[in-house]
Amino acid sequence: MAWFDEAYSFDKSSLNIAHITDSHLFADKSGEYFNVNTAKHFEKSLAHIAKQKPDCVIFGGDLTQDHSFESYLLFSNLINQSVLTCPVFWVPGNHDELAMLNRISGAQINAAKRITANGFDLLLINSKGPTPAGWVTSNHLDEITQCLVSSSKSNVMFCHHNPLPINGYLDKHMLENGPQLLNILVNSNNVAALFHGHVHNEYTQSFRELAVYATPASSVQFVKNTANWQQKNTGPAYRILNISSVQGELNVKTDVVWLSE
Repeated sequence: MAWFDEAYSFDKSSLNIAHITDSHLFADKSGEYFNVNTAKHFEKSLAHIAKQKPDCVIFGGDLTQDHSFESYLLFSNLINQSVLTCPVFWVPGNHDELAMLNRISGAQINAAKRITANGFDLLLINSKGPTPAGWVTSNHLDEITQCLVSSSKSNVMFCHHNPLPINGYLDKHMLENGPQLLNILVNSNNVAALFHGHVHNEYTQSFRELAVYATPASSVQFVKNTANWQQKNTGPAYRILNISSVQGELNVKTDVVWLSE
């Protein structure tokens, strides 16, 4: 099955979406990442997201920190135990294993990579490479190109890795063929924005006329504009998006929600 073959459809022209990323969970619910209980932060984020009554949640990758299947089960259990009832979609991060993500996908956690609505689609890209840096394979670039060329709709894209440098330590692990991907998106003339995680902080950038947004982590944030890897616990965060198609025009509104520690 090709990456975008499985689709999930909404029969509406406006979607309220939560983008949450970089949970870095452990097998042990009390596990800590840079002295932060990541499960506690993730639970708090899910509870707050549920109050926004989203149509869906998109998880932006790096589910696990210890790479155990039990951490994936914890992710699934925390979602099942929350009051969140909407579908949860995902893209893989550099810490993740596709096989494990697929194993926990089923009812609420959905493996579809194309989310369709009236007037627009959401496309979820695989940027996981052979190293911590990101890489979109040539076959996947062809899939993305074909999906955009064959669509008459506007599109909003999601991936894990940052395709543009952020002037920070994680630039050594950014999406190595980011400009190639971004040029494909811009040249299609039907992509409105790209959202990603990985950088553990909030960024708003642009490539040509394409808006590129980074969503902070639910776990711990990385200090901006430093060549050294510095962490700061400012509480969990996520991004809320409202995407609507009005008379053929796509409107994308987005804000980051910061929760106190």
